[in-house]
Amino acid sequence: MAMINENYIKLPGSYLFSEIAKRVDAYKAENPDAAIIKLGIGDVTRPLPPAVISSMHKAVDEMADEKTFRGYGPEQGYNFLIEKIIEFDYAPRGISLNIDEVFVSDGSKSDTANFQEIFGLENKIAVTDPVYPVYVDSNVMAGRSGSLGADGKWTDLTYMPCTAENAFIPQLPNEKVDLIYLCFPNNPTGTTISKTELKKWVDYAKDNKSIILYDAAYEAYIQEDDVPHSIYEIEGAKEVAVEFRSFSKNAGFTGTRCSYTVVPKEVLGYTASGEAIELNKLWNRRQTTKFNGVPYIIQKGAEAVYTLEGQQQIKSLVDYYMTNAKIIREGIQSTGIEVFGGVNAPYIWLKTPTGQDSWSFFDKLLHDVNIVGTPGAGFGPSGEGYFRLTAFASKKSTEEAIDRIKTRLKL
Repeated sequence: MAMINENYIKLPGSYLFSEIAKRVDAYKAENPDAAIIKLGIGDVTRPLPPAVISSMHKAVDEMADEKTFRGYGPEQGYNFLIEKIIEFDYAPRGISLNIDEVFVSDGSKSDTANFQEIFGLENKIAVTDPVYPVYVDSNVMAGRSGSLGADGKWTDLTYMPCTAENAFIPQLPNEKVDLIYLCFPNNPTGTTISKTELKKWVDYAKDNKSIILYDAAYEAYIQEDDVPHSIYEIEGAKEVAVEFRSFSKNAGFTGTRCSYTVVPKEVLGYTASGEAIELNKLWNRRQTTKFNGVPYIIQKGAEAVYTLEGQQQIKSLVDYYMTNAKIIREGIQSTGIEVFGGVNAPYIWLKTPTGQDSWSFFDKLLHDVNIVGTPGAGFGPSGEGYFRLTAFASKKSTEEAIDRIKTRLKL
Protein backbone atom coordinates (compact mmCIF):
# COMPACT_ATOMS: atom_id res chain seq x y z
CA MET A 1 0.00 0.00 0.00
CA ALA A 2 1.47 3.33 -1.09
CA MET A 3 1.28 5.78 1.80
CA ILE A 4 0.99 9.48 1.05
CA ASN A 5 2.59 12.46 2.76
CA GLU A 6 -0.43 13.43 4.84
CA ASN A 7 0.86 16.96 5.32
CA TYR A 8 -0.41 17.68 1.80
CA ILE A 9 -4.01 17.02 2.78
CA LYS A 10 -3.69 19.53 5.62
CA LEU A 11 -3.51 22.31 3.03
CA PRO A 12 -6.67 24.31 2.28
CA GLY A 13 -8.69 23.12 -0.70
CA SER A 14 -7.01 25.21 -3.36
CA TYR A 15 -4.12 27.58 -3.88
CA LEU A 16 -5.17 31.25 -3.60
CA PHE A 17 -4.83 32.04 -7.29
CA SER A 18 -6.60 28.84 -8.29
CA GLU A 19 -9.63 29.98 -6.29
CA ILE A 20 -9.49 33.39 -7.96
CA ALA A 21 -9.37 31.78 -11.41
CA LYS A 22 -12.31 29.56 -10.49
CA ARG A 23 -14.47 32.53 -9.49
CA VAL A 24 -13.47 34.55 -12.56
CA ASP A 25 -14.21 31.63 -14.90
CA ALA A 26 -17.63 31.13 -13.32
CA TYR A 27 -18.47 34.80 -13.78
CA LYS A 28 -17.26 34.81 -17.40
CA ALA A 29 -19.35 31.74 -18.16
CA GLU A 30 -22.45 33.66 -17.05
CA ASN A 31 -21.30 36.97 -18.58
CA PRO A 32 -19.36 36.12 -21.76
CA ASP A 33 -19.34 39.72 -22.98
CA ALA A 34 -17.83 41.17 -19.81
CA ALA A 35 -14.60 43.09 -20.47
CA ILE A 36 -12.58 41.93 -17.47
CA ILE A 37 -9.41 43.75 -16.45
CA LYS A 38 -7.01 41.65 -14.39
CA LEU A 39 -5.06 43.46 -11.68
CA GLY A 40 -4.75 40.37 -9.51
CA ILE A 41 -1.87 38.02 -10.22
CA GLY A 42 1.64 39.47 -10.27
CA ASP A 43 2.38 38.54 -13.89
CA VAL A 44 4.04 40.99 -16.26
CA THR A 45 2.51 41.99 -19.59
CA ARG A 46 5.27 43.85 -21.46
CA PRO A 47 7.50 41.96 -23.94
CA LEU A 48 11.02 40.86 -23.09
CA PRO A 49 13.61 43.63 -23.58
CA PRO A 50 15.13 43.75 -27.09
CA ALA A 51 18.64 43.13 -25.73
CA VAL A 52 17.40 39.92 -24.10
CA ILE A 53 15.65 38.73 -27.26
CA SER A 54 18.73 39.42 -29.39
CA SER A 55 20.98 37.50 -27.01
CA MET A 56 18.59 34.56 -26.89
CA HIS A 57 18.42 34.42 -30.69
CA LYS A 58 22.21 34.24 -30.85
CA ALA A 59 22.18 31.48 -28.23
CA VAL A 60 19.65 29.51 -30.30
CA ASP A 61 22.01 29.76 -33.29
CA GLU A 62 24.84 28.48 -31.12
CA MET A 63 22.74 25.47 -30.21
CA ALA A 64 22.32 24.74 -33.94
CA ASP A 65 26.08 24.55 -34.53
CA GLU A 66 28.05 21.49 -33.51
CA LYS A 67 31.02 23.67 -32.54
CA THR A 68 29.03 25.79 -30.07
CA PHE A 69 26.29 23.39 -29.03
CA ARG A 70 25.88 22.87 -25.27
CA GLY A 71 24.26 20.01 -23.40
CA TYR A 72 24.00 19.82 -19.63
CA GLY A 73 25.23 22.98 -17.97
CA PRO A 74 26.38 23.48 -14.38
CA GLU A 75 23.49 23.10 -11.94
CA GLN A 76 24.69 26.25 -10.12
CA GLY A 77 24.53 28.38 -13.28
CA TYR A 78 27.06 29.49 -15.87
CA ASN A 79 29.90 31.68 -14.66
CA PHE A 80 29.24 34.27 -17.37
CA LEU A 81 25.90 35.10 -15.72
CA ILE A 82 27.02 34.78 -12.10
CA GLU A 83 29.94 37.14 -12.71
CA LYS A 84 27.54 39.78 -14.09
CA ILE A 85 25.17 39.34 -11.15
CA ILE A 86 27.98 40.00 -8.69
CA GLU A 87 29.42 42.89 -10.72
CA PHE A 88 26.15 44.76 -11.25
CA ASP A 89 23.83 43.79 -8.38
CA TYR A 90 26.22 43.57 -5.45
CA ALA A 91 29.66 45.13 -6.00
CA PRO A 92 28.25 48.68 -6.50
CA ARG A 93 26.69 48.40 -3.02
CA GLY A 94 29.97 47.38 -1.42
CA ILE A 95 28.94 43.72 -1.16
CA SER A 96 31.61 41.14 -1.92
CA LEU A 97 30.53 37.67 -3.05
CA ASN A 98 32.36 34.64 -4.35
CA ILE A 99 31.21 33.05 -7.60
CA ASP A 100 30.22 29.85 -5.78
CA GLU A 101 27.89 31.75 -3.44
CA VAL A 102 25.38 32.56 -6.21
CA PHE A 103 23.05 29.84 -7.54
CA VAL A 104 21.08 30.47 -10.73
CA SER A 105 17.65 28.80 -10.76
CA ASP A 106 14.26 28.79 -12.46
CA GLY A 107 12.42 31.07 -10.04
CA SER A 108 12.34 32.61 -6.58
CA LYS A 109 9.02 30.89 -5.92
CA SER A 110 10.63 27.48 -6.31
CA ASP A 111 13.77 28.45 -4.39
CA THR A 112 11.91 29.93 -1.42
CA ALA A 113 9.77 26.79 -1.37
CA ASN A 114 12.68 24.39 -1.74
CA PHE A 115 15.19 25.99 0.60
CA GLN A 116 13.41 24.69 3.69
CA GLU A 117 14.34 21.14 2.62
CA ILE A 118 17.86 21.49 4.01
CA PHE A 119 16.56 22.21 7.54
CA GLY A 120 15.26 19.81 10.18
CA LEU A 121 11.57 19.53 10.98
CA GLU A 122 12.11 20.71 14.56
CA ASN A 123 12.91 24.26 13.47
CA LYS A 124 10.52 27.01 14.56
CA ILE A 125 9.33 29.07 11.59
CA ALA A 126 8.38 32.77 11.65
CA VAL A 127 6.49 34.50 8.85
CA THR A 128 5.13 37.98 8.38
CA ASP A 129 1.34 38.14 8.20
CA PRO A 130 0.10 38.76 5.52
CA VAL A 131 2.59 36.57 3.71
CA TYR A 132 3.40 35.19 0.27
CA PRO A 133 1.58 31.81 0.51
CA VAL A 134 4.52 29.70 -0.70
CA TYR A 135 6.53 30.31 2.49
CA VAL A 136 3.77 28.82 4.61
CA ASP A 137 2.55 26.09 2.28
CA SER A 138 6.01 24.62 1.69
CA ASN A 139 6.52 24.27 5.44
CA VAL A 140 3.07 22.72 5.81
CA MET A 141 4.03 20.16 3.16
CA ALA A 142 7.25 19.42 5.05
CA GLY A 143 5.48 18.91 8.39
CA ARG A 144 6.52 21.95 10.43
CA SER A 145 3.15 23.69 10.64
CA GLY A 146 1.05 21.79 13.16
CA SER A 147 -2.68 22.07 12.44
CA LEU A 148 -4.76 24.88 10.95
CA GLY A 149 -6.72 26.69 13.64
CA ALA A 150 -10.11 28.34 13.44
CA ASP A 151 -8.30 31.69 13.38
CA GLY A 152 -6.61 30.78 10.09
CA LYS A 153 -3.21 30.28 11.69
CA TRP A 154 -1.10 27.14 11.77
CA THR A 155 -0.47 26.19 15.37
CA ASP A 156 3.28 25.59 15.08
CA LEU A 157 4.13 28.70 13.04
CA THR A 158 4.97 32.09 14.54
CA TYR A 159 3.03 34.91 12.89
CA MET A 160 4.28 38.51 12.84
CA PRO A 161 1.33 40.77 12.02
CA CYS A 162 1.97 43.61 9.56
CA THR A 163 -0.96 46.01 9.40
CA ALA A 164 -1.61 49.72 9.18
CA GLU A 165 -1.47 49.86 12.99
CA ASN A 166 2.26 49.02 13.03
CA ALA A 167 3.06 50.65 9.67
CA PHE A 168 3.51 47.15 8.17
CA ILE A 169 6.79 46.68 10.02
CA PRO A 170 7.11 43.22 11.59
CA GLN A 171 8.06 43.17 15.26
CA LEU A 172 10.71 40.85 16.66
CA PRO A 173 9.05 37.68 18.00
CA ASN A 174 8.73 37.19 21.74
CA GLU A 175 9.65 33.52 21.40
CA LYS A 176 12.85 32.17 19.90
CA VAL A 177 12.51 31.23 16.23
CA ASP A 178 14.97 29.50 13.93
CA LEU A 179 13.93 30.39 10.37
CA ILE A 180 12.57 33.84 9.53
CA TYR A 181 10.92 34.67 6.20
CA LEU A 182 11.14 38.35 5.22
CA CYS A 183 10.11 39.87 1.88
CA PHE A 184 10.92 43.51 1.03
CA PRO A 185 9.65 45.31 -0.93
CA ASN A 186 6.80 43.25 0.36
CA ASN A 187 4.44 41.05 -1.52
CA PRO A 188 1.50 41.56 -0.98
CA THR A 189 1.50 44.90 0.86
CA GLY A 190 3.94 46.79 -1.38
CA THR A 191 5.58 48.29 1.72
CA THR A 192 9.25 48.43 2.64
CA ILE A 193 11.59 48.31 5.61
CA SER A 194 14.34 50.77 6.51
CA LYS A 195 17.96 49.80 7.03
CA THR A 196 17.58 50.62 10.72
CA GLU A 197 14.65 48.22 11.10
CA LEU A 198 16.34 45.51 9.08
CA LYS A 199 19.44 45.77 11.27
CA LYS A 200 17.27 44.69 14.23
CA TRP A 201 16.49 41.45 12.43
CA VAL A 202 20.10 40.77 11.56
CA ASP A 203 21.08 41.33 15.19
CA TYR A 204 18.27 39.05 16.38
CA ALA A 205 19.37 36.30 14.01
CA LYS A 206 22.97 36.59 15.16
CA ASP A 207 21.98 36.49 18.84
CA ASN A 208 19.74 33.44 18.36
CA LYS A 209 21.68 31.57 15.65
CA SER A 210 18.65 31.98 13.41
CA ILE A 211 18.53 32.16 9.61
CA ILE A 212 16.78 34.92 7.65
CA LEU A 213 15.34 33.87 4.28
CA TYR A 214 15.15 37.23 2.54
CA ASP A 215 13.04 37.55 -0.60
CA ALA A 216 14.21 40.60 -2.57
CA ALA A 217 12.43 39.79 -5.83
CA TYR A 218 11.11 43.36 -6.14
CA GLU A 219 14.25 45.31 -5.26
CA ALA A 220 14.43 46.87 -8.75
CA TYR A 221 11.26 48.83 -7.94
CA ILE A 222 12.74 50.68 -4.98
CA GLN A 223 12.61 54.46 -5.46
CA GLU A 224 13.50 55.83 -2.01
CA ASP A 225 17.02 56.11 -0.58
CA ASP A 226 16.75 54.51 2.87
CA VAL A 227 15.30 51.26 1.56
CA PRO A 228 17.91 48.47 1.30
CA HIS A 229 18.12 46.70 -2.06
CA SER A 230 19.91 43.77 -0.44
CA ILE A 231 20.00 42.50 3.12
CA TYR A 232 23.78 42.30 2.73
CA GLU A 233 23.90 46.09 2.94
CA ILE A 234 23.39 45.47 6.66
CA GLU A 235 26.50 44.72 8.70
CA GLY A 236 26.64 41.09 9.74
CA ALA A 237 23.92 39.90 7.35
CA LYS A 238 26.26 37.61 5.41
CA GLU A 239 26.52 35.51 8.58
CA VAL A 240 22.78 34.92 8.94
CA ALA A 241 20.91 35.57 5.70
CA VAL A 242 20.11 33.88 2.41
CA GLU A 243 18.80 36.18 -0.35
CA PHE A 244 16.46 35.37 -3.22
CA ARG A 245 16.23 37.46 -6.39
CA SER A 246 14.49 37.13 -9.73
CA PHE A 247 14.56 38.36 -13.33
CA SER A 248 10.79 37.87 -13.52
CA LYS A 249 9.59 41.33 -12.59
CA ASN A 250 12.50 43.59 -13.58
CA ALA A 251 13.14 41.96 -16.99
CA GLY A 252 9.85 40.23 -17.78
CA PHE A 253 11.04 36.65 -17.24
CA THR A 254 7.84 35.31 -15.66
CA GLY A 255 7.32 32.96 -18.59
CA THR A 256 11.02 32.49 -19.31
CA ARG A 257 12.10 31.49 -15.79
CA CYS A 258 15.38 32.69 -14.37
CA SER A 259 16.36 33.82 -10.89
CA TYR A 260 19.16 33.36 -8.39
CA THR A 261 19.75 32.68 -4.73
CA VAL A 262 22.73 33.93 -2.73
CA VAL A 263 24.05 31.65 0.02
CA PRO A 264 27.18 33.12 1.66
CA LYS A 265 29.59 30.59 3.07
CA GLU A 266 29.45 32.32 6.44
CA VAL A 267 25.82 31.27 6.96
CA LEU A 268 25.76 28.25 9.25
CA GLY A 269 23.26 25.66 10.41
CA TYR A 270 23.83 23.14 13.15
CA THR A 271 23.52 19.42 13.72
CA ALA A 272 21.83 17.99 16.82
CA SER A 273 25.28 17.63 18.37
CA GLY A 274 26.08 21.29 17.74
CA GLU A 275 28.41 20.88 14.75
CA ALA A 276 28.33 23.93 12.45
CA ILE A 277 27.60 23.22 8.77
CA GLU A 278 27.79 25.67 5.86
CA LEU A 279 24.36 26.08 4.27
CA ASN A 280 26.16 26.81 1.02
CA LYS A 281 27.37 23.20 0.86
CA LEU A 282 23.94 21.81 1.70
CA TRP A 283 22.15 23.93 -0.90
CA ASN A 284 24.74 23.00 -3.51
CA ARG A 285 24.16 19.32 -2.69
CA ARG A 286 20.40 19.75 -2.92
CA GLN A 287 20.59 21.52 -6.28
CA THR A 288 23.03 19.09 -7.86
CA THR A 289 20.75 16.24 -6.84
CA LYS A 290 17.33 17.67 -7.70
CA PHE A 291 17.94 20.37 -10.31
CA ASN A 292 19.48 20.21 -13.80
CA GLY A 293 20.09 23.93 -14.16
CA VAL A 294 18.54 26.77 -16.15
CA PRO A 295 18.88 26.34 -19.94
CA TYR A 296 21.86 28.00 -21.61
CA ILE A 297 19.59 30.02 -23.93
CA ILE A 298 17.72 31.49 -20.96
CA GLN A 299 20.90 32.33 -19.07
CA LYS A 300 22.30 34.13 -22.14
CA GLY A 301 19.11 36.17 -22.18
CA ALA A 302 19.55 37.00 -18.50
CA GLU A 303 23.18 37.98 -19.11
CA ALA A 304 21.99 40.58 -21.63
CA VAL A 305 20.12 42.34 -18.81
CA TYR A 306 23.55 43.59 -17.69
CA THR A 307 24.56 45.18 -20.99
CA LEU A 308 24.23 48.95 -21.35
CA GLU A 309 21.18 48.49 -23.55
CA GLY A 310 19.73 45.90 -21.20
CA GLN A 311 20.09 48.13 -18.17
CA GLN A 312 18.33 50.98 -19.96
CA GLN A 313 15.56 48.70 -21.19
CA ILE A 314 14.78 47.10 -17.82
CA LYS A 315 14.72 50.56 -16.26
CA SER A 316 12.07 51.51 -18.82
CA LEU A 317 10.10 48.40 -17.89
CA VAL A 318 10.22 49.23 -14.20
CA ASP A 319 9.29 52.86 -14.90
CA TYR A 320 6.32 51.69 -16.99
CA TYR A 321 4.91 49.54 -14.20
CA MET A 322 5.63 52.13 -11.52
CA THR A 323 3.71 54.69 -13.58
CA ASN A 324 0.79 52.25 -13.45
CA ALA A 325 1.29 51.91 -9.70
CA LYS A 326 1.03 55.68 -9.31
CA ILE A 327 -2.14 55.76 -11.41
CA ILE A 328 -3.72 53.08 -9.23
CA ARG A 329 -2.52 54.53 -5.93
CA GLU A 330 -3.68 58.09 -6.65
CA GLY A 331 -6.91 56.92 -8.30
CA ILE A 332 -7.91 54.76 -5.34
CA GLN A 333 -6.97 57.51 -2.90
CA SER A 334 -9.29 59.90 -4.72
CA THR A 335 -12.23 57.64 -3.85
CA GLY A 336 -11.50 57.94 -0.14
CA ILE A 337 -10.23 54.40 0.27
CA GLU A 338 -7.08 54.10 2.39
CA VAL A 339 -4.11 52.95 0.29
CA PHE A 340 -0.59 51.64 1.01
CA GLY A 341 2.34 50.52 -1.12
CA GLY A 342 2.79 51.48 -4.76
CA VAL A 343 5.79 53.74 -4.02
CA ASN A 344 8.66 51.25 -3.94
CA ALA A 345 6.79 48.25 -5.31
CA PRO A 346 4.33 47.32 -8.08
CA TYR A 347 1.69 46.33 -5.52
CA ILE A 348 -1.04 48.52 -4.08
CA TRP A 349 -2.57 47.39 -0.78
CA LEU A 350 -5.86 48.98 0.16
CA LYS A 351 -8.30 48.76 3.03
CA THR A 352 -11.63 47.35 1.98
CA PRO A 353 -14.60 49.67 2.47
CA THR A 354 -16.30 49.47 5.86
CA GLY A 355 -18.24 46.30 6.49
CA GLN A 356 -16.76 44.28 3.63
CA ASP A 357 -14.40 41.37 4.05
CA SER A 358 -11.76 40.90 1.39
CA TRP A 359 -13.51 38.12 -0.55
CA SER A 360 -16.77 40.13 -0.57
CA PHE A 361 -14.88 43.08 -2.00
CA PHE A 362 -13.31 40.76 -4.59
CA ASP A 363 -16.79 39.71 -5.73
CA LYS A 364 -18.03 43.29 -5.74
CA LEU A 365 -15.15 44.49 -7.93
CA LEU A 366 -15.62 41.56 -10.29
CA HIS A 367 -19.40 41.86 -10.60
CA ASP A 368 -19.81 45.66 -10.49
CA VAL A 369 -16.80 46.89 -12.48
CA ASN A 370 -15.30 43.72 -13.99
CA ILE A 371 -11.93 44.10 -12.30
CA VAL A 372 -9.98 41.25 -10.74
CA GLY A 373 -7.79 41.83 -7.69
CA THR A 374 -6.54 39.62 -4.88
CA PRO A 375 -8.32 39.30 -1.51
CA GLY A 376 -6.00 40.09 1.38
CA ALA A 377 -7.34 37.15 3.39
CA GLY A 378 -5.66 34.85 0.89
CA PHE A 379 -2.30 36.00 2.26
CA GLY A 380 -3.05 35.22 5.90
CA PRO A 381 -5.27 36.26 8.82
CA SER A 382 -3.85 39.80 9.03
CA GLY A 383 -4.71 40.29 5.37
CA GLU A 384 -8.42 40.22 6.14
CA GLY A 385 -9.92 43.62 5.50
CA TYR A 386 -7.30 44.43 2.86
CA PHE A 387 -7.06 43.94 -0.90
CA ARG A 388 -4.18 43.83 -3.41
CA LEU A 389 -4.02 45.35 -6.87
CA THR A 390 -1.03 44.97 -9.17
CA ALA A 391 0.57 47.40 -11.61
CA PHE A 392 1.42 44.79 -14.25
CA ALA A 393 -1.41 45.39 -16.71
CA SER A 394 -1.03 47.69 -19.69
CA LYS A 395 -1.21 51.41 -19.00
CA LYS A 396 -4.42 51.61 -21.04
CA SER A 397 -6.07 48.85 -19.00
CA THR A 398 -4.84 50.40 -15.76
CA GLU A 399 -6.34 53.78 -16.64
CA GLU A 400 -9.61 52.12 -17.68
CA ALA A 401 -9.73 50.15 -14.42
CA ILE A 402 -9.32 53.27 -12.30
CA ASP A 403 -11.91 55.14 -14.34
CA ARG A 404 -14.38 52.32 -13.73
CA ILE A 405 -13.67 52.31 -10.01
CA LYS A 406 -14.17 56.07 -9.81
CA THR A 407 -17.39 56.12 -11.81
CA ARG A 408 -19.07 52.74 -11.31
CA LEU A 409 -18.04 51.35 -7.94
CA LYS A 410 -20.61 52.11 -5.25
CA LEU A 411 -18.95 51.97 -1.84
